[in-house]
Amino acid sequence: MRLVNRDRSLEELERDRWPAPSGDATRLVMTAHELRRKPIGELTVEDLRLLIRQNEGLTHLLPLALEVLRSDPMAEGHMYEGDLLAAVLTRSSEVWSTSAELGRELRLIVSELSDPAPDLKQEVDRFLAL
Repeated sequence: MRLVNRDRSLEELERDRWPAPSGDATRLVMTAHELRRKPIGELTVEDLRLLIRQNEGLTHLLPLALEVLRSDPMAEGHMYEGDLLAAVLTRSSEVWSTSAELGRELRLIVSELSDPAPDLKQEVDRFLAL
């Protein structure tokens, strides 16, 4: 597995600095901009959930999210129990085909879940069918 430099931000890791958002930008856009400047080692479960849902920095953030999910598959951001897992599970099949090792690890994590909520179970089943 690839080592991730946790002291660097997504902007630094991707060498991609976004221009400042416009004054009428949504809270989501403003937050994503802020989080892209934060060292990835300081991102919270909610920060990871939000960025992953927006398909931002997946190469760098999915390994961190899987670290969290290994110890707590039902880790919760600000939405609901298991929201980080749902964010990770719902990434496109292309993400998992280019990150096969991470996909295998995620399969192992979800195979050990017992009785997930119906919505989460649906996402698990969809992921396992890929």
